[in-house]
Amino acid sequence: MSSPNPAPASPQNIRVLLVEDDDLMRRSFAVALERYGYRVRVAADGLTGLELFREEGFDLLILDVMLPGLDGIGLCRRVRETSLVPVLMMSARGDGLDVVAGLEGGADDYVVKPVDTYVLLARIRSLLRRATYAPAQEPGPASGDGAPSAEERVLVFGDLAIDTGGLEVSVSGRPVLVCLVSLAIGALAAALPARRAAALSPLEAVSEA
Repeated sequence: MSSPNPAPASPQNIRVLLVEDDDLMRRSFAVALERYGYRVRVAADGLTGLELFREEGFDLLILDVMLPGLDGIGLCRRVRETSLVPVLMMSARGDGLDVVAGLEGGADDYVVKPVDTYVLLARIRSLLRRATYAPAQEPGPASGDGAPSAEERVLVFGDLAIDTGGLEVSVSGRPVLVCLVSLAIGALAAALPARRAAALSPLEAVSEA
């Protein structure tokens, strides 16, 4: 049965890293993704994939589980040390334990090969719909002290923004930590008169009155 031809997606500048050791499958998936407008980089082994990930910004990773050098689950775990980028895991092994291992390794979704190209594209669109992310940053010149730029250290999830460098959190542009501190100060200020009165001796309390 032939698959219906979906309307082409509008991925704009979404960058995808595809790590697959099978040459034919890697080429066919890359061509299909590029046909729909995705900007695709490919790697044939886990270590090369990890190097590409560290050098360039990506919006989505597609990882085969069985990779030479560093397998897909190991690669996903290394990625998760520094990034929440959506990860789609692929494997010819569909056993429940394998699926659980992939998801617990940090993957957001798991498909069993052989997978129809249109199914893969649908899974990709689903992941990108669920993940609200900041656009991938092109690698730029490093600062003198090697510290990440302001854009690199801010993680964005919908209305939630986390500045990992400044240790600040905001929702819809409002600093969450500032709000919490304000509430704490307000509660403390409200409790001060009672605490002060409790600390006074009966004679001091009468004189205060």
